[in-house]
Amino acid sequence: MKLLAVEPLNREAFAPFGDVIETEGARHFAINGGNTERFHDLARLDPGADGRIIASIFRGQPRALPFAVAMVERHPRGSQAFYPLSGRAYLVVVANRVETPGPEDLRCFLARGDQGVNYAAGTWHHPLLALDEVCDFMVLDRSGEGPNCDEVHFAEAAAIAPEPVALLRGTPGV
Repeated sequence: MKLLAVEPLNREAFAPFGDVIETEGARHFAINGGNTERFHDLARLDPGADGRIIASIFRGQPRALPFAVAMVERHPRGSQAFYPLSGRAYLVVVANRVETPGPEDLRCFLARGDQGVNYAAGTWHHPLLALDEVCDFMVLDRSGEGPNCDEVHFAEAAAIAPEPVALLRGTPGV
């Protein structure tokens, strides 16, 4: 079983898969008479040619570590953005842009509770991976005609071990 390295989530490392949604380093300016700071244009939301953006809340049950990653999914017609509402760290597993990914194509990121992700259309990813307790996420994704979810199941799973996650969580800012 392939053991996945766990990386801290950052814009540069995640760029091949989509956007990191965070205020750090974002363009921002005052609005509403100076009472509000707007962090502007944080993700490239894409509903596809025949879709529209919808807002939902996903309530993720916590996953126990070690965790076996046995599948990934993708949404070929539009992007899918997740932003944590519970302020808790969570895991993000993505795969390189290949037609049929396997465990060797996976990357695993630890996202802070103040970071979201926007999967670009067609990006292979594992479904929501909340840690520790039930967590709510604001999800902005596509609604529209036609199928928009492909899945690949692996013959042999990859694993996320608790030790690397615990080490990263001990890092300031994670």
